[in-house]
Amino acid sequence: MSANRVHFEIFVRKIPGAPWSLYSAMDDRAEALEAAKLLMDERKVSAVQVSKETLQEDTGFFDSVVIQQLGSANVAAKSRPKPDAQALCVTPQDLYTVHARERIGELLEDWLARNRATPFELLHRPDLAETLEASHADLQHAIQKISIPEAHARNQSVHELMRGFKTLVERTIEKLLADAKRGVFPKFDLKGFAAAAERLSGDPERGYLLGGGIAAQLASQPSWSAKITRLLDLADAAPESGPARGFALHTLMQPLAEILQGKAGIDEVLGSAEDLGSRLAAMTRLSAPVMVDRLIQHEKSVARAMPELSPIARRLAEWLAKDAFQDVRAAMSRRVVRELRGPRRLKPGDAEGEIHVLRALGMSLTAAAGKLIPHEEVQAAFTARSKTLVTSDFVEAYLARDLTPAEEIQALIWLAENVIGAANKREASGWLRATVESLRFERDMLESMESPSVKLSQLAALQRTAGNCGLSTEDSGPIQAKLGDLGGELEARTKLTMAVARASAPPAQRLVLLLKLAVGETAPLGPAANRAKAEALKLIKLNETRAALAAAPDQMASVKTLLQKANLAA
Repeated sequence: MSANRVHFEIFVRKIPGAPWSLYSAMDDRAEALEAAKLLMDERKVSAVQVSKETLQEDTGFFDSVVIQQLGSANVAAKSRPKPDAQALCVTPQDLYTVHARERIGELLEDWLARNRATPFELLHRPDLAETLEASHADLQHAIQKISIPEAHARNQSVHELMRGFKTLVERTIEKLLADAKRGVFPKFDLKGFAAAAERLSGDPERGYLLGGGIAAQLASQPSWSAKITRLLDLADAAPESGPARGFALHTLMQPLAEILQGKAGIDEVLGSAEDLGSRLAAMTRLSAPVMVDRLIQHEKSVARAMPELSPIARRLAEWLAKDAFQDVRAAMSRRVVRELRGPRRLKPGDAEGEIHVLRALGMSLTAAAGKLIPHEEVQAAFTARSKTLVTSDFVEAYLARDLTPAEEIQALIWLAENVIGAANKREASGWLRATVESLRFERDMLESMESPSVKLSQLAALQRTAGNCGLSTEDSGPIQAKLGDLGGELEARTKLTMAVARASAPPAQRLVLLLKLAVGETAPLGPAANRAKAEALKLIKLNETRAALAAAPDQMASVKTLLQKANLAA
């Protein structure tokens, strides 16, 4: 029995009653179902449908079975005029636009990977075009993948559209082969690239013609990194100024962008990353080198997460920093954002490391956003990723270390600080509150052998950080109150405030210690701080205390500051 080729297609309806349109095609069933669910969760579409497409080798056509429908899938379409039946691409020239090349890359992804080529090369190299033409199954598969959604959207026959696309492909290949035979594509070495660009800059088909010459240069390169090196060499040899320089760099940008958008190409440039987080960090540093380098100088967390770039990646980053290659940088940033919205873990087996790398990515992409990618898209991606950080599986893995209860609370506060989105913050606060209110934490604070002053200082620090980690007042208030109550019980058992007030130390020194307890520096705000405030009021009214402060102006200044914090200033 011959093996059937299977893939999964995702169709969406943006509004109820709208026609189905193809959103994506994937080889993995679970990935397709997850992507469909994500689209509905983000409320970007009104309905989504996943179909299983199986190629029948004997007929060359696909059997389609719907395996999932979500949303308003069965709302009847409103009556409206029949859309124009003209296909999106009707001439060979239409296939050379950026959107057409992106679609070609999606439809022929596996074939292009096997032949180590990009859509740009396919459209400019006659040898590749002939190879694709001879690969009947791959070409037929691609034509059918694009024809089915087009037929749905335009109420046309699938077979009719397939014939139209097949004719378009044949015309494009014929034109490419004829042009190559006539020798219209320039032949140049590095030294001759500038002259070729100058000569063609005024030709109506300058991009197509120069692209043919560039594609010929890439044909002999044995690897993706070698292709990138050749493109950068050509960029170095481009005209120094004028319209010809802009035209030459724009043409070079097209195959460069396509290489970097492919997994194999980016992996060769950046090296094999240990995990997705390291790979995205390297891609972010490559796409925004100037901004990331600035952050590394001032933020240790970014320096810790960002890997060093290889020599070829550093050279590439220098070129990507130029305005002529901004589209390439933007495409890479969008790819990082897409990966962040996906289900894959950034650091499998290292939950703490995942938070570190996500924090660094957040700072870097936010700093680079605006010019490369909208702030809203970056925020939406990190909100989606934050959702994965507050699931039970992740939190349990994150806390599965040899931590004391207080260290667990500090870890959860740091987690809450690094997630965004109101719902995610609320979920993080739930984990934090449950740990703060646990019997285990209470026993550790009240029964451990550590000194009361150390434990009160620890509670005060936790209370302050819990209030500064971005939680709403409604979420952080009960947590801070519980820490304050626990500090009050600890102080009442140990009578620390009374011991300080009656110590044999000088009165000014005792007053400073009591005020530090009262303002939440060395004890949490709450009952313990209130008792310290009451004792401080008694102490400051004593004549000997006032005399001691008058004799020590420096000490008087610090006392005044603490009195203001405690709202006890006269």
